[in-house]
Amino acid sequence: MPGTAMIAFEAVTKRFGARRGRGGVEALSSVTLEVPAGEAWGVVGPNGAGKTTLFALLLGFLHPTEGRVRLGGAAPRRYLRRHGASYLPERFRLPPEWTVRPTLVALARLEGYDAAEARRRADQAIERFGLGPHAGKAVGALSHGLLQRLGLAQALLGEHELVVLDEPTEGLDPLWRIRFRAVVEELRRAGRTVLLASHDLAEVERLAGKAVLLERGHVREILDLAPTGGERTYRLELAGEAPALEEAFPGAEPMAGAPGVYRVRAADAAELSRRLAALLDAGAVVASVAPATEALEERVRRALGRES
Repeated sequence: MPGTAMIAFEAVTKRFGARRGRGGVEALSSVTLEVPAGEAWGVVGPNGAGKTTLFALLLGFLHPTEGRVRLGGAAPRRYLRRHGASYLPERFRLPPEWTVRPTLVALARLEGYDAAEARRRADQAIERFGLGPHAGKAVGALSHGLLQRLGLAQALLGEHELVVLDEPTEGLDPLWRIRFRAVVEELRRAGRTVLLASHDLAEVERLAGKAVLLERGHVREILDLAPTGGERTYRLELAGEAPALEEAFPGAEPMAGAPGVYRVRAADAAELSRRLAALLDAGAVVASVAPATEALEERVRRALGRES
């Protein structure tokens, strides 16, 4: 149910090489995190930040040194035995001699489907990810991009509530990145919980509602990527003078290095329209107006730079 926690990390620490819980290398440190059911979140951070360890704990591959992880209120392995999950690892590999369609059919059988349903789901996945011309090829003959599409196809053979994708757009060409966004949007509309890790911050910004920023095993910040209510900021460009700007948009701020460009605020589109109308009535000439959003890359750089 949306709004309830599908994923919960409760003061989770993971050390490698520790003896009796002491010493060793700390990959995650006191991570507390809740991802509500039905939302899409990203996990970002530099190499070595702890993303791989976080995913391994989430999927029950590892146990925490301290704290606990819960999926749908249960321990990860217990939840996954009952409900399963859709999972794409960062390095998706299959034996090179395996053939695309029979492989997907076999993997669908492992999901618990009977032979007829497994064939139907395999064919559906082949069509969904444009693998038709390659269905009879050996896995070893596929390009990097095609292998990635095969990995996505196998991950989504089943209809699981939890979808975990590690670097899902790696190797995809621009067209398939766009198509993959549509796939994620379908998952979100279906109420599935999606957690994805990626170094491509622009893609995370397009795909997720929030991003967990990890650094050296700590949650540095949880970044909102989709505005939800509250006052919004816009970039307003004027041609010429605007003596009534302050009356129309109280608190308007000139943007450094951009003459005639201001940062203005309005609660919603209706208020923005009213304020723009007042500005135009006063004789101002508006060259452009657009949402003033700061790219995720800049937000991450700023957050990591605070204590570097």
